[in-house]
Amino acid sequence: MKIGVVGASGYAGGELLRMLLNHPAFKISYISAGSNAGELITSIHPGLTPLSGRVFSATDTAELDQCEIAFIALPHGESAKLVTELSPSLKIVDLGADFRLTHEHSWKKYYGGAHAGKWTYGLPEIGQNRFEISRSTRVANPGCYATAISLAAAPALDAKSIESNDIVVVAASGTTGAGRSAKVNLLGSEVMNSMTSYKFGGVHQHTPEIEEALSEVSHDDVKVSFTPVLAPMPRGILATVTSRLSKQIDAASARATFENYYANSSFVHVLPEGHMPQTAAVLGTNNAHLQVAVDDHTNRLIVSIAIDNLGKGAAGQAIQNANLMVGLAEDAGLNHLGVR
Repeated sequence: MKIGVVGASGYAGGELLRMLLNHPAFKISYISAGSNAGELITSIHPGLTPLSGRVFSATDTAELDQCEIAFIALPHGESAKLVTELSPSLKIVDLGADFRLTHEHSWKKYYGGAHAGKWTYGLPEIGQNRFEISRSTRVANPGCYATAISLAAAPALDAKSIESNDIVVVAASGTTGAGRSAKVNLLGSEVMNSMTSYKFGGVHQHTPEIEEALSEVSHDDVKVSFTPVLAPMPRGILATVTSRLSKQIDAASARATFENYYANSSFVHVLPEGHMPQTAAVLGTNNAHLQVAVDDHTNRLIVSIAIDNLGKGAAGQAIQNANLMVGLAEDAGLNHLGVR
């Protein structure tokens, strides 16, 4: 199948190219990057030696329409403009935020500008999403934090074992989550040997996305208090998600809830007891590693989760969604193991 990647010079775009090069059914035929058009792909992504000699194309909707699937990895607010010029028959996975939110007021509050509408939400492991994705031609890939947090909370919400209005999250992410554009606060000299919170106090743009996705699972309004942390590493997310229990359960029951919920998942793994999630163990993969505990002292469920923000949080999940959209095995081209 002919594949197009738009916005391929960014971190998520580069990870898409890396993973697609080993896909058994997808062939990369169109690679564009607006500001880097005409430059050698390996000048930006030197590890992609199979693409040596190829250059980034300018964005051309006629060329993109010749593909069967398009991955759009553009900054927020840019995908909606491009999509209006593309054929309705082209299957698209959008890695930006443009089509993730149902509620217009949430879009305007957290992003600003016109709300483009809602596409099928591309987190296959929760609710009825896998079925909906398989029937869709347009899928909105979730945000990286939203992926980790939703996976960590969905099983307990589905089982009605936690209170939906009391979910507290502290999550640390590597610097690639902020994109490739140069920012002083992301320079190595600024980031190394330091950690800091940012978008503190409920203003992070993934908050409404998480609440909408989890409300679909719980069939009740979900409220999330989310504090993101910038970690001194290039990639990876480690999130701790706590929630007040709505009924008395022990650690074994909580663990069984998660194991049963993800029993048919190729990518979400509840680790053996005593093993904690590590970002290094999921780097370069589409995997999520979970550990579950019950804090009897405060009557709270505690879930720790690690993902790669460029893998399950972006490119890997986008390919997983594309596989479902065209009827391939969900894990096609995604059998990567972590480095630790």
